[in-house]
Amino acid sequence: MSEGFHHIAPPALEMRGLALRYAGQPLFEGLTMSVPAGCCTALLGASGVGKTSLLRIAAGLATPDAGSVQASDGLPLAGRIAWMGQQDLLYPWARVLENVTIGSRLRGERADKPRALTLLEAVGLRGWERALPKELSGGMRQRVALARTLYEDRPVVLMDEPFSALDAITRAAMQTLAARLLTGRTTLLITHDPMEACRLAHGLYVLSGRPARLGKEIFVPGMPPRAPDDAGVLRIQGELLRVLLAGSAA
Repeated sequence: MSEGFHHIAPPALEMRGLALRYAGQPLFEGLTMSVPAGCCTALLGASGVGKTSLLRIAAGLATPDAGSVQASDGLPLAGRIAWMGQQDLLYPWARVLENVTIGSRLRGERADKPRALTLLEAVGLRGWERALPKELSGGMRQRVALARTLYEDRPVVLMDEPFSALDAITRAAMQTLAARLLTGRTTLLITHDPMEACRLAHGLYVLSGRPARLGKEIFVPGMPPRAPDDAGVLRIQGELLRVLLAGSAA
């Protein structure tokens, strides 16, 4: 459980028989996937294959034509999911601390400022709580977004290419930070980056084809965050690249 904060024991996510059409064409049909409880699962695939659509269905932001997404404990998923996207989506008029606690404000709740400050310290931004987003670098803004995601303290976290806009050094640092702070939560990560997937995920899937199908699950040895030069990371990264290239040529 990250940083000692309370959060409900995370369920597994069970996606069963999902179907979705876009512009009259099937994105996927009969798609079934499990995201193990308390683990990070990465989903890779070419642009337009349906990864974000699948994530939006899991988040309850889109409705499939068929199938369902359920928690393994049988309880509703509503209110138990946190989302982190490619853009930081910080409110430009709100200071850093206000952006982290914006969920409380939108729900009409009192903000837990001590917890928000502890999270800002965890992401290396203590002292910046009164800064406006325009005063921050891209990497700092993404760290605020990560703190905001963690502030929601949800057992399930869905991440849509959250670090893709960052430079290589900042991206590697954010990967390490996210892996540490998201330990114990059920996380589904969409990424185009095989290295990122191998560093952060316990298991990986490649989505390919039209309608899209899931490849077999790929496991990476060791525990995240793994070193970029770890032998297992390099081996699985090469395997993923071969799979992705084969899919793009099909």
